[in-house]
Amino acid sequence: MTPRAFASDNNAGAHPEVLAALAAANAGHARSYGHDPLTDQAREVFRLHFGPAADAWFVFNGTAANVLGLAAVTRPHEAIICSDGAHINVDECGAPERFTGCKLIPVRCPDGKLRPADLPPLLRGIGDEHRVQPRVVSITQATELGTVYTAGEIRALADAAHAQGLLLHLDGARLANAAVSLELPLRALTTDAGVDLLSFGGTKNGLLGAEAIVFPQGAGGDAMAFIRKQGMQLASKMRFLAAQFIALLGGDLWQRNAGHANRMARLLAEQVQGVAGITLTQPVEANGVFARVPPEHIPALQERAFFYVWNPETSEVRWMTAWDTTEQDIATFAAAVREIVR
Repeated sequence: MTPRAFASDNNAGAHPEVLAALAAANAGHARSYGHDPLTDQAREVFRLHFGPAADAWFVFNGTAANVLGLAAVTRPHEAIICSDGAHINVDECGAPERFTGCKLIPVRCPDGKLRPADLPPLLRGIGDEHRVQPRVVSITQATELGTVYTAGEIRALADAAHAQGLLLHLDGARLANAAVSLELPLRALTTDAGVDLLSFGGTKNGLLGAEAIVFPQGAGGDAMAFIRKQGMQLASKMRFLAAQFIALLGGDLWQRNAGHANRMARLLAEQVQGVAGITLTQPVEANGVFARVPPEHIPALQERAFFYVWNPETSEVRWMTAWDTTEQDIATFAAAVREIVR
């Protein structure tokens, strides 16, 4: 078995309660392509968290959740504004541009967070047929740098976007971590804050290849059935995606998993921040720790527990914790940091 590491919360396995839900869903036959009771139940669970109008569509991975959701609300002559480090800009292999036809307009965000003041310079071409037309502002919660938008910050962005006829999209790969960090329900950071559409991450929080596209107000989802099918994300045995979301969101598993991952990140930060040569570069607000490490020590540390170098130029690394990270994992790695770096 591969030892636990700190490269990504994607490296963690599926939670036992999720596996149990999959086993239960495996009994007997069910209608295919989402026409089954479990899928109906899962969509109702999403309404409990995001509001009675919320419309959820299940897919296999986060790239599809982002791209197909954006495709439902854009046309190829339009543009999507995002941070320069956004997953849709950096880590989706051009899929947003290819499948939506839209231009991405990245904004430099040192802490990963867009702000209303970032928008006006990008909106001067509205109505000019020679320029792409901004249509969506996309943010990530928690951000790619582990920081968290408050509900007020999201509402301010939503208001600024809506005032210009734009929509607000939220990449919620780690939305659960952000909500637990802020001690808020999911809808407080989405529906109630003016978010128009979002992707909801399950895989990073203990699921087995299950993500969701959510339209909190129901609007925009009319073509989603066709977009999902054409995007090759319509599961024939949809009940196995649905069962996982029922396990995650039907009780408090999403909070337990995210809360544990967040606590492990804080613990790791506490145990390494006093080591000479280690500098934390971002506040630890979710389940990621970003730090500068002397470059000559990185290979030896990666042999102890693999992680990614986030920025080779500045020797900044990223350490991610997950629902299954243990205090012993943290203690062992922190000891390695003290031994090797010191």
